[in-house]
Amino acid sequence: MNITVAQVKYKCANFDFNYENIIKNYDENADFVIYPEIETTSSMAFDSNYQDAKKVFYEKLCKTFSKKVVLIGKNLIKNGKIYELSNAYFDLCGKKIYVSDVYKEDIDCDLYVLAKNQYYTMNSHKSFVESIVTKSDFICINTIMLENENVYVGQSFVKNAKNEIVEQFPILDEKILSVDFSKQKSPVSLALEEEIFKVTTYALREYCENTGFKKVILGLSGGIDSALVATLAASAVGAENVYTIMLPSKYSSEGSIKNSEKLVKNLGINVTEISISPLFQCFMDNVAKEYKADLAEENLQSRLRGLILMFFSNRDNCLLLSTGNKSEVACGYGTLYGDMCGGLNIIADLTKTNVYKLANWINKDEEIIPKEIIEKAPSAELRPNQKDSDSLPEYDILDKIIEDYIENQISYADLISKYNKEIVDKTIKLVYRAQFKRNQACLGIRLTENAFCSNIKLPIIQAVY
Repeated sequence: MNITVAQVKYKCANFDFNYENIIKNYDENADFVIYPEIETTSSMAFDSNYQDAKKVFYEKLCKTFSKKVVLIGKNLIKNGKIYELSNAYFDLCGKKIYVSDVYKEDIDCDLYVLAKNQYYTMNSHKSFVESIVTKSDFICINTIMLENENVYVGQSFVKNAKNEIVEQFPILDEKILSVDFSKQKSPVSLALEEEIFKVTTYALREYCENTGFKKVILGLSGGIDSALVATLAASAVGAENVYTIMLPSKYSSEGSIKNSEKLVKNLGINVTEISISPLFQCFMDNVAKEYKADLAEENLQSRLRGLILMFFSNRDNCLLLSTGNKSEVACGYGTLYGDMCGGLNIIADLTKTNVYKLANWINKDEEIIPKEIIEKAPSAELRPNQKDSDSLPEYDILDKIIEDYIENQISYADLISKYNKEIVDKTIKLVYRAQFKRNQACLGIRLTENAFCSNIKLPIIQAVY
């Protein structure tokens, strides 16, 4: 039996695109073609227009494949009819085929098809492949698609009855392969930083393509986070479509401005400089009427920057990119309606430590992000000589606590056995008290299993912290 596996791209709820892409990627010589599942969520199940479009989609496929055998996720098209298979068998060419959305080790079949799309998370794919120990031929099919915070990246794979890998599909690339279960292949892996680069740039590009944005805009502070987002954006949508604004105040260092100018030159992106000092002065003189050099004045600077960025986002129809990393998101180290403004945050699930790792990976062959930006102490530059460490634990410790507490969900007792109790208590308290900000944050891209932009929703009102 000639089996073809088609790792193809879908667009969420875009049945016309999905139909055309399935047809375009059909193998006429195959006895059986396997495509990924179309749906990743049931969140639109209530919508009658969606259900009608879905019905028409499958009717068209049944007519197109009236004399073919095609599996689309758990939906089998055979003899012009559609059958929904969920943990079910069917026979084809004398072979017993089992289709499921979960893997079960005790299934007796000739071919096991695992047909459930799985979103990307760091460091998970290799262990997932290794967790499949099969005694039958095995195919795991996964789509390429962006759905809100979740990125589906392909990485489909095929094993034979000896549990040997015979095909390993690439990350975020469409691929159509005729399967030969007799030929073993060595696993291929990318550096984690390269995976993250591919996932974040794909997510931004796909978001823009599907929402109609041609251009993106962001504020350049001279810090590592905005520099990284600008670099990713240039790769994702083209340097000519990236617009940046430098928004210095009287507290902005000369180095931050020069470093941002160097980044802009390296990337070839657009830049404008607008000082917020006159606006700040006008507000303080005419609205506040007194100076206290307090948190309200620091936040005012951030909110003036957000105001300007949102104005140009509206006027020029640019997608505003927020640039807060996971460490800041966790601890609420950001200003509502200020630097948290935006329509999308592609580094929301990257800790500061991982931001630096990705920046250094980008610079592996040549200096793209100026080394001065990477090497300087992180600062919001909202008051004289300010550093992030004035308000937060040092990032090398903070990020380990965040990863253990949020991502690995280690108990409090284990946390204080590994780290200083005072720092653990401060971090967890910050995490809980920042939930009200996260509830108002823009969409982020998920890169970990337990992400604030996805499934970590802490109670705002609670009496523990």
